[in-house]
Amino acid sequence: MNRKNVLSASGEKEPIILLSTAYLPPIQYVSKFLLGKVLIEKDENYMKQTWRNRCVITGPNGLQTLVVPVKRGSFHKIHIKDVEVDYDLPWVRNHLRTFNTAYKHSPYYEYYIEDLEQVYRKKIRFLLDLNSTLLDILLKLPDLPASASYTGKYYRPGTEENMLDYRESIHPKKQIVDPFFQPVPYHQVFDDRYAFQPNLSMVDLLFNEGPDSLAVLRRTLLPPA
Repeated sequence: MNRKNVLSASGEKEPIILLSTAYLPPIQYVSKFLLGKVLIEKDENYMKQTWRNRCVITGPNGLQTLVVPVKRGSFHKIHIKDVEVDYDLPWVRNHLRTFNTAYKHSPYYEYYIEDLEQVYRKKIRFLLDLNSTLLDILLKLPDLPASASYTGKYYRPGTEENMLDYRESIHPKKQIVDPFFQPVPYHQVFDDRYAFQPNLSMVDLLFNEGPDSLAVLRRTLLPPA
């Protein structure tokens, strides 16, 4: 029984999941779409050094962090929806080249890369819009029965009942125990070279598991022993 069914069986209301925007987010983030209604924060100020503009994959040399550069400004005050992507730097070419190096031998790379490349070709101006467009693809490709909605106001932490707030707990620099998520192993391209790398970007799961990605996501929701 997955965690969503556990909540229903116990008589609890389906929770509202509050997430930050994220660039090609980690598996933990995407798994939240199986828990309940998801709201993505668009009424906060931008925060550096988070999943909002970066992801992690694994390549021939181990873990690699890919960062979307944003135009300079007063980052601690700028609204997330106003953050612009900096295309003066060659990050698109670098990211696509890195995907090719890391995943060209994965079972489903050729099936899915074109969908992602089409997004990058558009040179979407704002980070929130870029992330949203890519997220739609990450939800669509494994036929995930969910979609994202966006906040219409800022929710202060701890002020809403029946809301699971992951805006800061799903974070590249924080290791916070999540009772609604446990990584499960799946095939990875370089598993003959490295131990299993958990909770990478959802693209790692898609390129390696393809249509079985949804089954892997569901297994991450199993109640802990």
